[in-house]
Amino acid sequence: MQQLIAVARGDASADLVFTNARIVNTFTGEIEQGNVAVYGGRIAGVGDYTEGRQVIDLQGRYLAPGLIDGHVHLESSMLHIDQYARAVVPHGTLAAVTDLHEVTNVCGLPGMRYILECGRRVPVDLFFVAPSCVPATDMETSGAKLGPADIRKALRWKGVLGLGEMMNFPGVINGDPETLAKIQAAGDKVKDGHAPGVMGRALNAYLAPLIGSDHETTTFAEGQEKLRRGMRLMIREGSAEKNLEDLLPLVNDGNYHRCMLVVDDRNAKDIYYDGDVDAVVRKAIGLGLDPVRAVQMATLNVAEYFRLPGLGGVGPGYHANLLVLDDLERFEISAVYYRGRLVARDGQPLFQPRLKPNPAMTRTMNVKPFVLDALTLRASSPDAFPVIEIIPGQIVTRWRQERVTAHNGAIVADPSRDLLKMAVVERHTATGNIGTGLVKGFGMKRGAIGTSIAHDSHNIVVVGASDQDMFAVIQEIARNQGGLAAAEGGRVLASLALPIAGLLSQEPLETVVSKIEELEQAAGSLGCTAPSPYSILSFLALPVIPELKLTDMGLVDVMRGKLLKV
Repeated sequence: MQQLIAVARGDASADLVFTNARIVNTFTGEIEQGNVAVYGGRIAGVGDYTEGRQVIDLQGRYLAPGLIDGHVHLESSMLHIDQYARAVVPHGTLAAVTDLHEVTNVCGLPGMRYILECGRRVPVDLFFVAPSCVPATDMETSGAKLGPADIRKALRWKGVLGLGEMMNFPGVINGDPETLAKIQAAGDKVKDGHAPGVMGRALNAYLAPLIGSDHETTTFAEGQEKLRRGMRLMIREGSAEKNLEDLLPLVNDGNYHRCMLVVDDRNAKDIYYDGDVDAVVRKAIGLGLDPVRAVQMATLNVAEYFRLPGLGGVGPGYHANLLVLDDLERFEISAVYYRGRLVARDGQPLFQPRLKPNPAMTRTMNVKPFVLDALTLRASSPDAFPVIEIIPGQIVTRWRQERVTAHNGAIVADPSRDLLKMAVVERHTATGNIGTGLVKGFGMKRGAIGTSIAHDSHNIVVVGASDQDMFAVIQEIARNQGGLAAAEGGRVLASLALPIAGLLSQEPLETVVSKIEELEQAAGSLGCTAPSPYSILSFLALPVIPELKLTDMGLVDVMRGKLLKV
């Protein structure tokens, strides 16, 4: 610290000096001309510094703070932590706050601890929040259960900032004692929210325990009310969840400092080709948001909400997590510096971390053997059967009542009407639970697709036009200890193994991207018209997102928090 201060005074040379920079000043919302001196991984000062072991003349290019993703489930990338870092760092993400409730629902606190320790070996500042809902509800089977004592334990770990998204919004609103005990376990730490469609007195009740944010907002009116009631608004743009266009008009001079740009869930292919938080920033600028304000919403606003001193700005004492941009409007990143060290250039990572394998994390698939007939769907009446309908660009679904086709008392898929069979197979404790239902919106004419990424309990979820192909997909995923698969005629067309907790690959980034492309092409060959079909599929078993979902226990009326009898 003494040496850093000496460099700041001008009495000692810096490690690195950026000269002739146009600095994106997130503190004042302006572009500032100047030089930036770096020592020991931190910024010593901004001004007329010229002396350093390395001097880089930016020649008028922009210097901005590294991006911070304020809400991400990095498991949705399907990448292990080393490859996740290789994917996001070239796109300028140098810090992220991740809720590991995906891996924790499978492996409990040991799984969270393993990922946390892996995060210390990559050039990204990974912060964590203690998962609040493991499991999210009692209407599905998960691999672990966390109570208030577990949350208190996790909150004592270095790098754990607060309580993860409180998805059990009915439990909060109705004053459920166990739910409130988890909130109280977090004390005065940050408490993330999850309140889709919650408004009016219900919103007041949800916010009474000082829950601080929401990333599930989908409409202007909903976002406006949440901002007015004191919530911070996380505007997300993921692989399946696209809320930026609807919510960006909310942002104004009076509230922008309480808004953040996040991705929530973004798969490896979308990160590789489109980007991470930088893609959200670019799109926001393209939609008319001032570029400096867009940067503020993806840096300083996040740092201030999560109480992360030294991140989110270019100023004395701040970590030298810096982006060099050739063009601010197009947000073109040419170089990325983590703690003053060059870690990516022109979209390519300049590091290759090595992580130790953990065998316990690769033996989590425990499916009770079953026969094809177990996928049979029966109902008391085929005249008005509840159907899950996909809403493009959203993870909320519609509840439709449809007259369905039945043979010998069993409901079958009807691809001509875009009605596909869906099944959720329990995979943690071999209960043999299989939930079955119907879904509309994939457009598939034949075959089946499936995944073991199925928020939040991550059982195997599959949709298809044929029970035989659904069975083939389930068997392939179980064989691979988790993953994605597509099948037709009883034959597997494409698959990606995700053996780490049934969620993450052990393959390099480029291999995972290639296999995702093969899987999406296979889905397209089956007639699928939905974009990012596996990402959409992964949310259809999530019983805390309205309106209708399917778990291993059956169809769920989300707003009433009840399993349906059909």
